[in-house]
Amino acid sequence: MHKLGYALIAVVAACSLGAAQDLEKKTQTKLSVEDGRDITVTGCVERNVDGGYMLTHAANKSGMLGSYVLASEDDDLKDRVGDRVEIKGKAADQGDGRIKVETKNESKAADGDKKKTTTKSEVKGDLSGLPFLGVNSVKTIAKVCP
Repeated sequence: MHKLGYALIAVVAACSLGAAQDLEKKTQTKLSVEDGRDITVTGCVERNVDGGYMLTHAANKSGMLGSYVLASEDDDLKDRVGDRVEIKGKAADQGDGRIKVETKNESKAADGDKKKTTTKSEVKGDLSGLPFLGVNSVKTIAKVCP
């Protein structure tokens, strides 16, 4: 399963890379979790190196869960970096889940030509080892995190 997780991360990274001749480039990546198990967890929101967000020190009533890559269409997470939060959502690593990645690229070359591409991929099944959490709601618990 870890190889599958690395492959998914590689797909997202490859979709973000652009050609050297492009003068302007816009990339938008949408990550969603479907069919996972509904969970409520608390943890700390941190920024990923790729620009996304992570929930670290994640725990529920049963104890520690580790960390989750957060999949959210709401840009509200940028204001919560460093906060301790409660998140309700779907976890891809608990039960049969699906992770969908859609990347849209728009580039303008030196000669003025515009190119638009869309890349879609999906991973499904028992996704243990792929800690993705689709965010349905976020509530700030504290403005500081351990």
